[in-house]
Amino acid sequence: MTSVLKEIRKQVADLHAELPRNELVVWTAGNVSARVPGEDLLVIKPSGVRYAEITPENMVVCDLDGNLVEGELSPSSDTAAHAYVYKHMPEVGGVVHTHSTYATAWSARGEAIPCVLTMIADEFGGEIPVGPFALIGDDSIGRGIVETLRGHRSPAVLMRNHGVFTIGRDAKAAVKAAVMCEDVARTVHISRQIGEPVPIDRADIDALYARYQNVYGQEPAK
Repeated sequence: MTSVLKEIRKQVADLHAELPRNELVVWTAGNVSARVPGEDLLVIKPSGVRYAEITPENMVVCDLDGNLVEGELSPSSDTAAHAYVYKHMPEVGGVVHTHSTYATAWSARGEAIPCVLTMIADEFGGEIPVGPFALIGDDSIGRGIVETLRGHRSPAVLMRNHGVFTIGRDAKAAVKAAVMCEDVARTVHISRQIGEPVPIDRADIDALYARYQNVYGQEPAK
């Protein structure tokens, strides 16, 4: 268990570097977490720690009720939301939260990002939905994430007036979804400045999603 936690702490710490690198966060905002396989535990960034100061050693371990299990620092203020997702969506192995500019601007409008780009169809399988407004500090945000994404193909939700939460089979996939969410949010916003974006037909969305999820990329080495 110690070696597994050590590796996950390193993965989560390394993935946090992708958030400022892709301009998804400022100062200490945002976080990445990962489920500990086979355990009712998660690893997450501590609260209020700047990205340049993140190390594997200062990552914290919490249970699925958001309680600190291991670590010297207080967990992220979003820990309860992450924990609720893991508790109620067992297929999820990673969760990311950002306030990335363009995607958060859509959340401020309470408006879903429409599926008007093949990249949206590929990664999100349709529009990127809006979740309800919820206050920080308990599992209210987590409840909104689960209610919105359960049964939805999108790995991203725009929590109204707040920001972006993404999920994935692991933390790396959740980070990828956060990066792509911001990219398409920006592109669709720019498109709307010059005219009305043209939606993609449902059948084509389904075909694009199936190809990207099942065919795109390299097969694992045998």
